[in-house]
Amino acid sequence: MTTTTHTVPVLAGPAPRIKTIEIDRPWSWLNRGWADLRKAPRVSITYGLFFAIVGFLLLGALWFLDWFYLVLPLSAGFMLMGPLVAVGLYEISRRLEAGETPTLGHAATAIFRNTSQILLMGVALMIFLLAWIRLATLIFALFFSFRPPSLDNFVAEVFFQPESVPFLIVGVGSGAILAALVFAISAVSIPMLLDKPQVNVATAIAASVQSVRLNPAPMAIWAAMIVLFAAAGLVAGYIGLAVTMPIIGHATWHAYKDLISFED
Repeated sequence: MTTTTHTVPVLAGPAPRIKTIEIDRPWSWLNRGWADLRKAPRVSITYGLFFAIVGFLLLGALWFLDWFYLVLPLSAGFMLMGPLVAVGLYEISRRLEAGETPTLGHAATAIFRNTSQILLMGVALMIFLLAWIRLATLIFALFFSFRPPSLDNFVAEVFFQPESVPFLIVGVGSGAILAALVFAISAVSIPMLLDKPQVNVATAIAASVQSVRLNPAPMAIWAAMIVLFAAAGLVAGYIGLAVTMPIIGHATWHAYKDLISFED
């Protein structure tokens, strides 16, 4: 199924080795992610509710501050931070793989397995998020003459006005570029930092980028699946994230295990 093709050089600690995979492997990751959800449904869905609650709080804050026009970029930005906040889901899958019974406490404290390096990864993702919010605000200002769309006419102004097409092209294109960069550095990096506490963030990012570079087709399919599942959760009134995000989080752990091995 897999062939080792590249070893990531490191200064210290275990050296990750990147594998090539078949194009249909993302479907296997989804199947195994679903299997993990079924093995630990209470813990996984409870953890997944975190995503739904954050979504509701986000909408409420935007409505209260009269910044509802930022709902689209912030929803997309929320997904940029997904690899970090899903660390508890990786821990659930890690413990299931080890034959253990995961608890919500295990998931909530997963970050402490490699606190400094996971937090450094979080800082990197936060920089991307802030850049995206700044860029999205500028795009809104340019296309809506510094008069953001109101809540009452939000859908009509954003999607059905003459300037909507170029606005959406620029907005989606810009967001896609940032999302692709985030995906490249985070596809397997945080599961790796959780699994191997002796690995540092630079090694994890390098391994993640190499995994994407050496497996462009299956990783492109995997990125599209992540977007579709996240979008489905958002469209379902955010409550859908309680199920879709655990599936993706568990599946991401299995993607990491398929793509990365370590020298003995």
